[in-house]
Amino acid sequence: MTSIESLIIKTYKAAMNLRRTSDEQVKKTLLSLADAIEKNMQLLLEANKKDLAKQDPNNPRNDRLMLNEQRIFNIAESLRNISKLPNPGRKALDKKVLNNGLLLEKISVPLGVVGAIYESRPNVTFDIAALCLRSQNACLLKGSSEAEESNTVAVNIIKNALKENNIDSDCITLLPSERETVQELFTATKYVDVLIPRGSDSLIQYVRENSLVPVIETGAGVCHVYVEKDADLDKAVNIAVNAKVSRPSVCNSVDTIIVDKPIAENFLKELQLLFDKYHVEIFADEEAHKFLKDYPYLKRATAEDFGREFLSLKCAVKVVDNIDEALSHIQQYSTKHSEAIVSENKDQCERFLQEVDAAAVYSNASTRFTDGEEFGLGAEIGISTQKLHARGPFALEKLVTEKWIIRGDGQVR
Repeated sequence: MTSIESLIIKTYKAAMNLRRTSDEQVKKTLLSLADAIEKNMQLLLEANKKDLAKQDPNNPRNDRLMLNEQRIFNIAESLRNISKLPNPGRKALDKKVLNNGLLLEKISVPLGVVGAIYESRPNVTFDIAALCLRSQNACLLKGSSEAEESNTVAVNIIKNALKENNIDSDCITLLPSERETVQELFTATKYVDVLIPRGSDSLIQYVRENSLVPVIETGAGVCHVYVEKDADLDKAVNIAVNAKVSRPSVCNSVDTIIVDKPIAENFLKELQLLFDKYHVEIFADEEAHKFLKDYPYLKRATAEDFGREFLSLKCAVKVVDNIDEALSHIQQYSTKHSEAIVSENKDQCERFLQEVDAAAVYSNASTRFTDGEEFGLGAEIGISTQKLHARGPFALEKLVTEKWIIRGDGQVR
């Protein structure tokens, strides 16, 4: 038996113990963990500095890896919020008595053992552990080598909180960051109920194509903001800028801005003034290039640029004739994550909301709101772009499945 397999089996066994844990005990543990995170802030920051020191300092994705005091306070507060959320398990979904006297009940129950494969983002370690604990799921965490120091300290803090509250600490397990670990997870069908990849499109596709364990995708985001000809230009510029620059390394940041031709010149002149402050690199199509020719960070777009998830201060721009062309473009390039229209025309907004196929579709708001906490769901494991079981912020409420309980008195068929 490999060491990885033994860790997986320990977590599988701990899942049964966790199901016997009381709701109050789980809540108390999450509150203790939140306090412990703040108390051990310096340990987390020192470990995180070691991780950051191994990276190229110019890599824009370092923002995903970085912890600071405010982010750690935010993590702790997020855990306190999760503790207040109702347990999605143990709910009665249906109940009936059959003609033969059998009493049938359908209830929600934990998935069991959740495996998470993710890149960078040490905050995800806490988020997934807390969500799984609140829903009484055990979890296997496979982080990346980039965040190894941060994740190791994080899981030690989590395990200590579990032990202090008399919960089996094996229900939260950090697996080795080596690639071989992933192969073990892919074949652990007896012990792992679901795998959730979170990270780059290449990671997600690799897990989906190779895992024998069922996979719930948290998809990459090629997100669009469409500025329709009846848009309020100030509103449109503010939304586009926020969607791009507020945190460019995350999946709900905008990648392509689409604008109707009648307002393209005025809109792009306003947009470039603000984009210039942040040194946003623009990949413009032929029409947009004419209006942006004096912009210092301008490049001509290729077809590939319209399907790119930039995850940095880069953005494609396309000019279209009308909403039909915009919808067609989005249909071709969207990853079905988050899409937005900016317009004062209510009919066009409603058409966009109804026809665009994505997990989150916005009218006159930034795509940056696609987030479990922003939606009032608590933290999330990721943003699901598939259609089975969960779609959009994959949060606490979706970490359950169903179970039939049948009570009889000797009935036979």
